Amino acid sequence: MPTRDQVDAVVFDYGGVLTTPLSATTGSWLRADGIDPDGFATLMRDWLGRDAEPGNPIHLLETGELDVPEFERRFADRLVTTSGAPVPAAGVLTRLFAAMKPSDEMTELVRDLRKLGLRTGLLSNSWGNDYPHHLLAELCDVIVISGEVGLRKPDEPIYRLLLDRLELPAERVVFVDDFTANVRAAQAIGMHGIRHVDPASTRAALAELLGEAL
Repeated sequence: MPTRDQVDAVVFDYGGVLTTPLSATTGSWLRADGIDPDGFATLMRDWLGRDAEPGNPIHLLETGELDVPEFERRFADRLVTTSGAPVPAAGVLTRLFAAMKPSDEMTELVRDLRKLGLRTGLLSNSWGNDYPHHLLAELCDVIVISGEVGLRKPDEPIYRLLLDRLELPAERVVFVDDFTANVRAAQAIGMHGIRHVDPASTRAALAELLGEAL
């Protein structure tokens, strides 16, 4: 297990990690738009699950190869409402992320890590949504957003790009993400990985890994 003097940077995912939980965000949207939750879960498995077909609409959106209006059309076509009415495609992503806000607890954690002298960064798969750029500029030394670089997690090249921008070897970097596949991909190239469940457990895991009180 590394210690503080063996780690130089901690990098975080954005949605569901530096923000309020994705489950709460998604739940608010499902209720507001009257989306059938089982149908939505099936679609997420088809497009984001372990056996997802490469090059599906989410993959193309995350790498910037599919623009938001076209993704929204394809996405809405696959969604089912509890009333049987069609899902309005225009603005569906805005509605999906409407309840997502930066997490005060995670913002404080990042600031605490920076006070220890650690560098901090962001590695995020984008769904065409906006980011709080002023806050992230304060919190992050390096920002890598999938749609801006044409790469996505959990594919290895985006992690290599992150390390290049940090100018650090993998073993000097900790990566925090709420998706197991993304954490495992980071670990596969030598980074330290933490799966985020909630702010308290992530803070505790980082404190243990770094051997520092947080």
